[in-house]
Amino acid sequence: MSPMTSASKPSSSSASSLTKPVSGEKADRVFRAVAYACGILILVVLAAVALFLLFRAWPLIGGDQRTNGEVIANFTGGRATNFWGYVGPLLFGTVLVAALALVIAFFVSIGIALFISHYAPKRLAAALSYIVDILAAIPSVIYGLWGGLVLVPAIYPFWNWVAEHLGWIPLFAGPAANPPRTVATVALVLAIMILPIITSITRDIFLQTPKLLEEAALGLGATKWEMIRLSVLPFARSGIVSASMLGLGRALGETMAVLMILSPGLKYSFHLLQASQNQTIAANIAAQYPEADSIGVSVLIGTGLVLFVITFLVNLLARRITEKASK
Repeated sequence: MSPMTSASKPSSSSASSLTKPVSGEKADRVFRAVAYACGILILVVLAAVALFLLFRAWPLIGGDQRTNGEVIANFTGGRATNFWGYVGPLLFGTVLVAALALVIAFFVSIGIALFISHYAPKRLAAALSYIVDILAAIPSVIYGLWGGLVLVPAIYPFWNWVAEHLGWIPLFAGPAANPPRTVATVALVLAIMILPIITSITRDIFLQTPKLLEEAALGLGATKWEMIRLSVLPFARSGIVSASMLGLGRALGETMAVLMILSPGLKYSFHLLQASQNQTIAANIAAQYPEADSIGVSVLIGTGLVLFVITFLVNLLARRITEKASK
């Protein structure tokens, strides 16, 4: 009995050892299938959105252009009678507001992220990180309410001072509008809105810098700033670009905050302190949609399709920049 028992034990252990790799391979196949499905789902959703926009905008593309011109003239008060004359100033205003917001928020975000990751005491850094994460989760309508009710009345003296002392610069040419429902005010609100997003991502990337790189730079006699410049910032370059493009994407598509603050216009204007100069695509869709008929909806969705393409190109450009930065 004992020889048979001893012989049976190795066979059972060998059987279990054979079953484990099989189950592991099965789990690997399942995981790979789920990962492929998720990746394909993203492409399907992107294609579905593009096809929806194209289908709903088709009356604008292939319909009666005379009727479309009448609808556009109704939207603009006769200032534009064709689609590109209508969407051009909107696209210009969208890019202008988003770019200004990114310029304002970028350096402040990097400074806050560096302070949290490399300068602040641990308790203060934890508190600031918590505050930044909370700010990133605040809905845009709250920023719009704050901007319209608090910032607009309070910031007029500052914009007026800028117009008086820096008015020789075309961007700040006066007179400053009162109330200042202008591109400058909207860009400032959007900058505050995207600042916690950029800060949160760059902070996490700065914290992932290998300690060996930082200690090596300090060991060679570098100051703290030189260590950050030579080790931290090069390591985080691609992440900084990605965070900035994420913030830019939100600024490009922002609707409620712009709608609640900006006095709209339909011009190619760089006068940041004057009202009724520019408008964004997203805010224009929200403003015009309630009173638009079927052709008007097609025109608005056509402008949305343009915004979709611009956002896609911005993300594609960011991807290329990130790939070059990571090499």
